[in-house]
This record gives sequence, C-alpha cells and structure tokens, in this order.
Amino acid sequence: MGSAGEVEVFEWFRIRFIENNGMAWGAEFGGKTGKLFLTLFRLVAISGIGYWLFTSIKKGAHSILIVAVSMVFAGALGNIIDSVFYGIIFDTPFRQTATMFAEVPYGELFHGKVVDMLYFPIWTGDLPSWIPYFGGKEFTFFNAIFNIADSAISSGVALMILFNKRIFPKD
Repeated sequence: MGSAGEVEVFEWFRIRFIENNGMAWGAEFGGKTGKLFLTLFRLVAISGIGYWLFTSIKKGAHSILIVAVSMVFAGALGNIIDSVFYGIIFDTPFRQTATMFAEVPYGELFHGKVVDMLYFPIWTGDLPSWIPYFGGKEFTFFNAIFNIADSAISSGVALMILFNKRIFPKD
C-alpha cells in the first residue's frame, strides 16, 4: 500500500483516488459558474453523441463506428454521472473512506467532481540537462491519472482515427 488513497498494483501501475474538478488534469475555470457551464455543456454534448449513435445505428453505419461512438457515449455518460451526482451522494472522503448517501454531502447538484483512479507512472527520473526547459528536472512518463470512462472516450476516438477511411468512406 502506498500513500493514503493509493494502492500499488505493480511498480508501474497504481490505483490512486483523485477527485478531478472535471477537466483534463483538474483544470478549472470560472469557479462555481464555470463548473455549472461545463456540466451543462457536457449534457448538451452527450445528447449530440447519443443522437449520432442513434442515427448511425438506424443508417446501418459500419460496426466500428457504432462501437467507437458507443464507447465515447458510455465514457461521457459515466463522467456526467460523476459530475452531476457525486457531490450530493458522498461526503468528503479526504483521508478517509467516503460515506455514500451521507447526511451532509460535500457538494451540490451539477457541481460534483469526477473520480479518477488509474495511474501508470511507467518511468520516473531526471531528464538530461540539455533538454530545453525540462532538462535537469524530475520527470514521470505518463503522470496522468484517469478513469475507465476516460479510457472509453479515448479508445473510441482512437478507433475513429485509426479506421476513419473505413468508417467514413468517400462517396
């Protein structure tokens, strides 16, 4: 067991509990209003992705496209569920296990956080000093912490990129 909130599965793979404010690497903008805007944007985006999936199925689109859009849809839906409901379902889990359906939840509807947990610090070391800006500093290759929903979104997008000529043929 590593630090509080972290389990070392392998040296290069850890499960680490992180509450992400909802954007890549926990980026924030605009405080509570920005968080509400981000959540509402996600709801509109998931509606568009759901419509794309529905019409793709009805039109008999290539199965790779249907799988890819389904993965993006499922991942986005998972992150939205966290973002909308997580703050009202749990109390603050800071250095303790969160209580589900707590009497005093830590957040408000539409202002929750997204839970990330997959961490793959494949290599950590000092970069050579000749590398501009980053040289001589400690560096961890793949320091992002993400969740299964993020993996589904990334995998779906990767499928669309890799097979774009097959799933988006030119007439």
